[in-house]
Amino acid sequence: MIVLASKSPRRAELLAAAGFEFSVRLGDIDETPLPGETPRDHVLRLACEKAKAVPAETDETILAADTIVVLEGEIMGKPSDRRDAYRMLSALSGRRHDVITGVCLRRDDQTLVEASSTAVWFLEMLPEEIHWYVDSGEPMDKAGAYGIQGLASRFVTRIEGSYSNVVGLPVDMVHKMLRKLETL
Repeated sequence: MIVLASKSPRRAELLAAAGFEFSVRLGDIDETPLPGETPRDHVLRLACEKAKAVPAETDETILAADTIVVLEGEIMGKPSDRRDAYRMLSALSGRRHDVITGVCLRRDDQTLVEASSTAVWFLEMLPEEIHWYVDSGEPMDKAGAYGIQGLASRFVTRIEGSYSNVVGLPVDMVHKMLRKLETL
C-alpha cells in the first residue's frame, strides 16, 4: 500500500490518473533551505524529511516529494504574497528555468531517494498579463508562482523533461523507484 505524504491535490491527481492506489497521510516539517544547500540537495532532503515525518505500518510504502523552481541558482518556493508572486513571474518572463522534484520512498528499513529536473521556457509576459495571472489567485500555492497545468500554460513555450514533474510529481520516476524497491 502506498501512502502519499503530501497535501498537494496535484500529486494525488497525478498518482490517481496513473492508476496507483494510495491513501494520504500528512506530516509537518520545516522547509527552510539550509545555508549553502544546493537546490537539488534541498529537495532531496525535504522529500526524505517528509517521508520520515509520516508514521508507517509494516508493508506500507511512504511516498514523499518536494518541488521547487530554480532560476539562476535561486530557489523559488511558493510566493508569500501577491507582490512576491509578481516578482517571481517577472523574473521567469522570457527565460528558461528548472523545476526540480525530490522523491523519497520509505518502506520498513529501506529508503530510495531520487531527483528529477525539467527545463521550462516562458514567453515574455506583459506586465498586464502577470497582473491578470496573479489576480486569478492560481499562483499563490505553487512553487515559482505558476501551475503549468492551469492558466499559466499559455506562457510556457517549451519544456525538456517530464511534464508531470513540472506539475509536482515525476510519475514515471516514481514507477521506476517502486519497481526498484520491490527488488531490494
